[in-house]
Amino acid sequence: MLSLVTAFLIALLPGSLAAETVLGIYIFSRHGDRTAKLTPPANLTDLGYNQVFTSGTYFRNRYIASDAPSRIAGLNSDIVKQSQITASAPLDTVLMNSAMGFLQGLYPPVGPTLGSDKLRNGTVVQSPLNGYQLIPVQTVTGGTGSEDSAWLQGASNCAQATVSSNEYFTSSDYNDLLASTAEFYTSLTPLIDGTFEPDDITYKNAYSIFDLLNVASIHNSSLPQSPLFTNSTLSQLRTLADHHEFNLAYNASTPIRAIAGSTLAAQIVQGLNNTIVTGGKSKITVEFGAYGSFQSFFGLANLNSLPNTNDSFYGVPDYASTMTFELFTTAAASPFPAPADVKVRFLFHNGTTSESSTPIPYPLFGQSATELSWADFQGGMNRFAVEGQEQWCRACGNSTGVCASAKSSSPTSTTGSPPSQSSDDGVSKIVAGVIGAMVTLAIVLAVEAAVMLGGGLRLVRKNRLTGNEDVDRQARGGKA
Repeated sequence: MLSLVTAFLIALLPGSLAAETVLGIYIFSRHGDRTAKLTPPANLTDLGYNQVFTSGTYFRNRYIASDAPSRIAGLNSDIVKQSQITASAPLDTVLMNSAMGFLQGLYPPVGPTLGSDKLRNGTVVQSPLNGYQLIPVQTVTGGTGSEDSAWLQGASNCAQATVSSNEYFTSSDYNDLLASTAEFYTSLTPLIDGTFEPDDITYKNAYSIFDLLNVASIHNSSLPQSPLFTNSTLSQLRTLADHHEFNLAYNASTPIRAIAGSTLAAQIVQGLNNTIVTGGKSKITVEFGAYGSFQSFFGLANLNSLPNTNDSFYGVPDYASTMTFELFTTAAASPFPAPADVKVRFLFHNGTTSESSTPIPYPLFGQSATELSWADFQGGMNRFAVEGQEQWCRACGNSTGVCASAKSSSPTSTTGSPPSQSSDDGVSKIVAGVIGAMVTLAIVLAVEAAVMLGGGLRLVRKNRLTGNEDVDRQARGGKA
């Protein structure tokens, strides 16, 4: 009788409370604690290493371990299967090392039993470092050297984004704060005059000043006790830096300023879509990046307008902050569900993630629901995503470097159906290719006819030719 009642109650559960199966995840993380940008090269500290390792351990316990509450379907729990996970970071020491530290928590050493291999001759070889697992970290082109650059757009290489961000320095908001905070910043001169020239100790360098003193507050035990350097002072520096950097990272009227968030959006859709199109063979994507990508995405996804979030989506995210995108289904997970049965949930955590401080789901795109169908999620992201080199070059207005040789190419399909392939004049690239091939063929035939008439040549059937030479084809179809 009890089992019948239980079954009846389960049947009454709404979809959001029905049994869920996580199919895959995309994690975008900031690096751990580092040295100051103004003392390059910036390096990941032991504290920062611990932060990202702790976060990685949390995500292992949530999604990977055999007893994980949201275990990803079909994922190896102990020994990593390389085809199931993709990790990437810009060519930057802090970000690369953070990614590797995170992965150590995600898939820790497996010990001498699992971390050994028996050879044909009977010899047992133990893996170094107690079964340490090697997970390659791919290099992404954007963000190279970002942690050695104090300028938010310094690593974007996007010309129009740089122009847009610079426009903030001529805005009334900037000029008002530059004037109203002048006395406050001047009062900090005794603390930082060895690093900054007096004329540079202003709101213009809000983030660099905050970063330098924030790092000092964590690591510099010899920092002189001063009534100037209080928790209140650091909090005010943080607030001003948050405002400064958000306005450099996002502006609703000029979306190109948020190019970092636009390219990240395309990468997120591609990563999750890869889980769908492979039938779940690809399960985890981990990417590390700078705080500007977070702030740009917050603005584009309308997260900064959410109420009661304590400015979590406005300021510079703390070290080791993470955005997580869960791909899940409430339908049967085997065989892999159709896209119509797949949903996405967005979660964010500001700072190191642990069992005592976990990610929280938030609604995207100004909606109220924290769960979106795959189609709605994809549609919302694609409204501002910038995908591929060609699209990036056009959006940024770049014409040199990689953009000088960028060729027209259709964007990768993220819906399971091919994208619209249209040329600039409205004729599809496929049709244009056919027309071009026909014109070329007609010209070749005309030239051959002229040669044969002028030279007294005549056509001969292939089966009357002596020898076994192949006849080359004159026209071959190619993909646009």
